[in-house]
Amino acid sequence: MTRVAAIDCGTNSIRLLVADADPATGELVDLDRRMTIVRLGQGVDRTGRLAPEALERTFAACREYAGIIKEHGAERLRFVATSASRDAENREDFVRGVLDILGVEPEVITGDQEAEFSFTGATRELTGRTDLARPYLVVDIGGGSTEFVVGDEKVRAARSVDIGCVRMTERHLVHGGEVSDPPTEEQIAAIRADIEAALDLAEQTVPLREARTLVGLAGSVTTVSAIAQDLPDYDSARIHHSRVSRARVREITEHLLHSTHAERATIPSMHPGRVDVIGAGSLVLLAIMERTGAEEVVVSEHDILDGIAWSVA
Repeated sequence: MTRVAAIDCGTNSIRLLVADADPATGELVDLDRRMTIVRLGQGVDRTGRLAPEALERTFAACREYAGIIKEHGAERLRFVATSASRDAENREDFVRGVLDILGVEPEVITGDQEAEFSFTGATRELTGRTDLARPYLVVDIGGGSTEFVVGDEKVRAARSVDIGCVRMTERHLVHGGEVSDPPTEEQIAAIRADIEAALDLAEQTVPLREARTLVGLAGSVTTVSAIAQDLPDYDSARIHHSRVSRARVREITEHLLHSTHAERATIPSMHPGRVDVIGAGSLVLLAIMERTGAEEVVVSEHDILDGIAWSVA
């Protein structure tokens, strides 16, 4: 066994996994897995820069994670940064801060690298499952971007496009610093138009409609699953490998898009940091299911974070 630590820093959240990995058996045993909403991508789509307060929230989480990594005695650490830090003019401020705190330089990976990690993390444990047909389409709906990967045991095609729950919310639902509550039909139509255009781009590279099983990753998808199951709180064990029908995703999306902030905040399984962005995130998922014809989505709690851990095991 090799004890490894993996950090995935996205547009909306930063996540840590400390695990014992055995490449010979394909076993990855979690020791600590946690997530903090830091909204690193706050305003990036509009300003092109990482906001000072967003950087400080992220650095505070890094300091907490540094203590956890030391406590568990991880032998190797890899820090991967995704959409927001790819786009920002001042990403060097982010790089220096992480290096000072954790002693490693964050790797600002490409969308294709992000897609490969997501695919590995999501599908490694599905090998041998006879109830899930291949090829898989893995979709990782993040804050700033969504990754599409088609493959069997290995990646056949991948594409990252700039649609995510934070980016779509900030681009279409924020006016005067306030999020529309609830969105207007015109705003919803504008988000949908952006999503459809991005799906057109993705299909230029990835054969979305050839996939036999849709696997959905990240917070928007897992939250939709929690809502579909009417969970009294967020329960990773019940969410992992749950299945949600397209009809149920459509019902939940309609409810989220036409409810107020206060109404969404009362959902027991809803993380406070997702209340403003979950409507846009669920709409991305619904549009993907409609485009591909997927009757259901298989929800995975294992994703890019697990793929990063395997890459250093």
